[in-house]
Amino acid sequence: MKKTVVLGATDNPSRFAYRAVHKLKQYGHEVVPVGIRNGDVAGIKIDTEKNPVENVDTVTLYVGPQNQPSWYDYILSLKPNRIIFNPGTENPELERKAAEQNIKTLHHCTLVMLAVGEY
Repeated sequence: MKKTVVLGATDNPSRFAYRAVHKLKQYGHEVVPVGIRNGDVAGIKIDTEKNPVENVDTVTLYVGPQNQPSWYDYILSLKPNRIIFNPGTENPELERKAAEQNIKTLHHCTLVMLAVGEY
């Protein structure tokens, strides 16, 4: 299964990032929730320290483009195979930086991808 960093993770059940962590775990993926506030989601502690993560397949973004620049170095340091820009997170600057490191980018919805078997 694909190790996935959920950037923008939260313990707020009304947020899509919360749902994404639960669904990824339900589908058998290893999930690393990363966010700005302490908490737990799907029984996993949210990392607020930008700790290194090895063997990352996917970073799925739930952080708006205006808040992404402070995350660029962290995201790119993970060396993921791909970055999923969920609706509302699209960012041409980060896409360009990812392309320079041969990281694939997708404009898609993680929850939909999981539901239709395209994850």
